[in-house]
Amino acid sequence: MKNQTVIAVDAMGGDDAPEMVIDGLAIACDRHPDTRFLVFGDEARVVPLLEKHPKLKAACTMVPTEDVVAGDAKPSVAVRSGRKSSLWLAIQAVKNGDAAGVVSAGNTGAFMAMSKLVLRTLPGIDRPAIATIVPTQRGDNVVLDLGANSECDANNLVEFAIMGDAFARTVLGLEKPLVGIMNLGSEEGKGTDSEREAADTLKNSPLPINFHGFVEGDDLSKGTVDVIVTDGFTGNVMLKTLEGTTKLYSHFLRQAYGSSWLAKLGYLLSRPALNRLKSRVDPRRYNGAMLLGLNGVAVKSHGGTDAFGFACAVSVAQDMISQGINDLIRSEIEKLSLPGKGASRAVAG
Repeated sequence: MKNQTVIAVDAMGGDDAPEMVIDGLAIACDRHPDTRFLVFGDEARVVPLLEKHPKLKAACTMVPTEDVVAGDAKPSVAVRSGRKSSLWLAIQAVKNGDAAGVVSAGNTGAFMAMSKLVLRTLPGIDRPAIATIVPTQRGDNVVLDLGANSECDANNLVEFAIMGDAFARTVLGLEKPLVGIMNLGSEEGKGTDSEREAADTLKNSPLPINFHGFVEGDDLSKGTVDVIVTDGFTGNVMLKTLEGTTKLYSHFLRQAYGSSWLAKLGYLLSRPALNRLKSRVDPRRYNGAMLLGLNGVAVKSHGGTDAFGFACAVSVAQDMISQGINDLIRSEIEKLSLPGKGASRAVAG
């Protein structure tokens, strides 16, 4: 029991919760048989669902909760009135040491606000960042920040680079991930003062970060680097554009294959290859945005995902916990720090 990982789960977050969450946990339970779950939610709705999955039920502890944070609730309102909600209490379980991480498919803004308030940030980290994995021509790639911080200074970008590097090493298993800062050009003189200052710091820091320099928008799909660092405004636009482009080309493919009987025959012949493509870019495989920089592991699942996607988010949390991502971030921040201060002092100095 002492070697088991415990993950707190908000069973009421998500479009199809709690059914989707419990079905997802059943998949995750098969993938991670040594993991236990603290399940927070409406006992009357959740327990009958657990009864359908005996193996999962044996790995779960049900924690009844009174309230649910609405998907459209403002973060400030959720923080004030949601102290008895399944989301708040699941996060609180990490702070109390009852769980090593928390997963929720609920309200993103509320999840971030509550996590920052309850868990606080790691020493030396000024702001947490939202990170995710995206597919590229060269393999999987980490992008952060995706919306937690619309404006960032050089200190924040350096911290994001440290956290992204740690994530790529622990979750993607890359020994020396290549890190780049998103810019409007790859030349050294391009970009804002913050971007240039952050680049200078990363080039001259004592960190073992393999810093590439600046990258441009098309480098995201090329896989030029393993980690792309940017402010939350740019990162969110990048991600939404990538998602929209994927949907657009899926639409074009459906139109093309349905245009004639010959095209339909071509679809039948090419279906095995198309299925492999579909699996490669399946958004469920990349479900699970990480709230990096917090004093605990917190993973946000997409609210509209299905059971398979939620299980993938749980796997991300499991990987982050088992690989000790926060210990690695702490270690890297200490290398960059000056006495008594964190990375921000190192950049400013």
